[in-house]
Amino acid sequence: MSLSPRDFAGCLLEVGAVRLQPLEPFTWASGLKSPIYCDNRQLMGYPEVRDQIVASLVVASKALNPTLIAGAATAGVPWSAMVADRLRLPLAYVRPTPKNHGMGRQVEGPLAKGHRVVLIEDLISTGMSSLKCADALRAEGAEVPAVLALFSYGLPQALQAFQAAGIAHEELSSFEVLSAEAEVRGILDIAGSAALKAWRSDTVAWSRAHGGA
Repeated sequence: MSLSPRDFAGCLLEVGAVRLQPLEPFTWASGLKSPIYCDNRQLMGYPEVRDQIVASLVVASKALNPTLIAGAATAGVPWSAMVADRLRLPLAYVRPTPKNHGMGRQVEGPLAKGHRVVLIEDLISTGMSSLKCADALRAEGAEVPAVLALFSYGLPQALQAFQAAGIAHEELSSFEVLSAEAEVRGILDIAGSAALKAWRSDTVAWSRAHGGA
């Protein structure tokens, strides 16, 4: 059984995969401050939830008629492997950059040339890492109709980047759904919800206002 966006958002909150701290923001690797932190790796520790996530990804993947499933390294790899297994399709994974030794490949596994590839990612933030992986697949001669992700922050810069690249993106749940579910559960108050929305509308300005890069 697959998950609805609201059910999946609830799972993220229940297992601690998403944490919301408007008053004590997290610091991303880029130096940006953020009131939300998502670690979908936590979901792999819950077999029943994991099974439902894979079922949802399978449904979304089948609708795109892929001939190969690819995972964005590293966090997208386990999900892509489970989806490819259920669909009985070839599997590849894509490194952020080419190896600097051996064959120097960026796409590992079967050659993507001529394949219609669904790329699976765990999280879309700015979209840059996902699109770099998609570019690597395209450079091998693959068609990449969409990136499937477990969760997306829905940042304006990501939406613009995917549109410019001509690649669709889908996610099992979104920032809007999660924010609403957090309010219903009493995790966020009105002020906290407003802080999250302000951050998403302009991540750089919000970060600077809170002591970040």
